[in-house]
Amino acid sequence: MSKITDLKGEGIEVLGPIRPGFDEIVTPEALRFVAGLQREFGARRLELLALRKTRQARLDAGEKPDFLPETAAVRSAEWKVAPIPADLQDRRVEITGPVDRKMVINALNSGASVFMADFEDSNTPTWANQVEGQLNVRDAVRRTIEYAAPDTGKKYRLNDRTAVLMIRPRGWHLPEQHLLVDGKVASGSLFDFGLYLFHNGKELVSRGTGPYFYLPKLEHHLEARLWNDVFIRAQAVLGIPVGTIRATVLIETILGAFQMDEILHELKDHSAGLNCGRWDYIFSFIKKFSRRVDCLLPDRSLVTMEKHFLASYVKNLIRTCHRRGIHAMGGMAAFIPIKSDPEVNAAAIAKVEADKRREVTAGHDGTWVAHPGLVEVAKKIFDEGMPTPNQISVVPTGPPVTAADLLEVPQGPVTEKGVRQNVNIGLLYLESWLRGTGCVPLYNLMEDAATAEISRSQLWQWVHHSAKLEGGRVLDEKLYRTIFDEEVAAIRLRVGAEGWAAGEYERAARLFDRMVMAKEFPEFLTLSAYDEVIELERLGKL
Repeated sequence: MSKITDLKGEGIEVLGPIRPGFDEIVTPEALRFVAGLQREFGARRLELLALRKTRQARLDAGEKPDFLPETAAVRSAEWKVAPIPADLQDRRVEITGPVDRKMVINALNSGASVFMADFEDSNTPTWANQVEGQLNVRDAVRRTIEYAAPDTGKKYRLNDRTAVLMIRPRGWHLPEQHLLVDGKVASGSLFDFGLYLFHNGKELVSRGTGPYFYLPKLEHHLEARLWNDVFIRAQAVLGIPVGTIRATVLIETILGAFQMDEILHELKDHSAGLNCGRWDYIFSFIKKFSRRVDCLLPDRSLVTMEKHFLASYVKNLIRTCHRRGIHAMGGMAAFIPIKSDPEVNAAAIAKVEADKRREVTAGHDGTWVAHPGLVEVAKKIFDEGMPTPNQISVVPTGPPVTAADLLEVPQGPVTEKGVRQNVNIGLLYLESWLRGTGCVPLYNLMEDAATAEISRSQLWQWVHHSAKLEGGRVLDEKLYRTIFDEEVAAIRLRVGAEGWAAGEYERAARLFDRMVMAKEFPEFLTLSAYDEVIELERLGKL
């Protein structure tokens, strides 16, 4: 059998270390499969990313998004996506989280309908995290996964009944710098997708389920078409029937919100519906209109789902999905149980219940939670409001959602407290991310890359447009610098000299500040931070 070191002559080079067990995932056969996808689709991926920049330039020049006239026939025609697989009929509660071994077991055992194992926003893409994550989901598929806590020795195993497994690969914009194909850095999306499908596609089918995915950050239906073509090719190579793969698309970009019908149509044979990725959606709204002074959003805490632009997005997503015969999934409850304070915990649970009641009443077929302790809370609300496996047959009526509805800027103040929270949460999250942990509990909320993106993008927009704070002060560079330095000092005092030295706080502060003060808006925090991760790996810290 050939070794991966023998593949350099075939144009395939692995730059990450092969630790014990890694050779079970990054096998020559699996790498050839991923390389084949990269060679066939890598150029199209880059072309589509270039088109994003072209569209952004038009938005910066004042153009407003609208529904595409060239795809009006797709929106007006009557058609349905492929029938729903049996084990995806009922998705009332989905839990999401990173792909570390303990999390995978606990999430599958949580009582949720689905577990979305996340290689993207709640996972730092270190080489170890990506490959160990693939080992963990492989063992989960085969039900051999076990974990022993190093401090207590407590053993974790799968229950007889577990959640259906779905995988979220990285978005089209993210690279995998540890794999070169013909001398070029591979796509993180194709790496995550390809390894999972290669090792588990046929095994999943033999167990009565299938390879199910969540697709993040799509901005255009042509990006969905690329995924569909990847699915068709991958299934053909592996000898799996077309339509075996199913994918739910996260509508978490403002441009994607104008192409929901088109995205479903592109993935027609492989669709598992759409999801309201609310946090990334808010980030996308800020990012795409970052140059527009009339699009400044208020404090993050005030941008709630009741705001008209978000309520319109939800309404349109549910109507679109149900019209096409597929699930319309709700968003994330980021709260986590607060065991130390029953009163605060009760207030948090009440907010989760209200949010889930809003979702099921609006017509969603399921919802997301970030913690096993919230599964039963969400399930109870959906059981009461949705006694059937889903409510796809109910298509909302009323006037159509317009471009003006989706683009209505929410009103509210920008406060010093909001500025400080964005600096504090952004720094703390980024520091953890740089140490290899991408899912971080902060102030009783589970934060991931999406919420950190909101923090730094709001700061960029507020500072660059000299936002007027509640009380009259202007958030210019000088005031921002004062607040930033004070928050850094407060974090340093709280973690202590030893904790500061042991962490990556200095690196996180430099990167975060650089992105806020950059002349041009940096498109993704995780792209710049990934370069830092590669450097930390080189230094032997990860």
